[in-house]
Amino acid sequence: MIDRLIQNNLAWSINRQKRDPDYFRRLAAQQAPEFLWIGSADSRVPANEIVGLDPGELFVHRNIANLAIPTDINFLSVLAFAVNALKVRHIIICGHYGCGGIRAVLREEKHGIVDHWLEPVREVHRGHAGKLAAIGSPDDRANALCEYNVVRQVGNVAQTVTLRDAWARGQDVSVHGWIYGLSDGLVRDLDVTVTGPADRHNS
Repeated sequence: MIDRLIQNNLAWSINRQKRDPDYFRRLAAQQAPEFLWIGSADSRVPANEIVGLDPGELFVHRNIANLAIPTDINFLSVLAFAVNALKVRHIIICGHYGCGGIRAVLREEKHGIVDHWLEPVREVHRGHAGKLAAIGSPDDRANALCEYNVVRQVGNVAQTVTLRDAWARGQDVSVHGWIYGLSDGLVRDLDVTVTGPADRHNS
């Protein structure tokens, strides 16, 4: 089964070079994406594919529940490289409906070390407990928490030293919050874009 992936790669490389003989030479020479994608590790949410971008056009960071945790050195390093070295202009936090991490929090499921990782989601849940409790459908409740979680992560990114410093020196970089629907393949803008330190959204 694993050999199939190698064969798929060979076929993809050949077809790509047939369409554009210089493609890999250009790609190897420079990485210049305008977008940083912070999304879920879920295998059903392929970042480049759902927004129609080729390799080299989207810098990607993925983890369980698309979190931007202020103490996560992995996230902070990706963010700093994207903003300071690559000069991305847009940072997209993209959650998705039906997120397993979100459902685990709502159902109080136990998953070992993942429980520690999901603590920020539990904080979001506690912050919106009243509104969430008023939603009758478990699926709708989970989807609402998915959206609240994205909004919180947008705020987390906007409050990092990396973003504050970038805005202070006049760098043009915005943070966006999106949600992806597994059932229809559509991305929805949650309208919580932050373009500078003066922008504020309730999280």
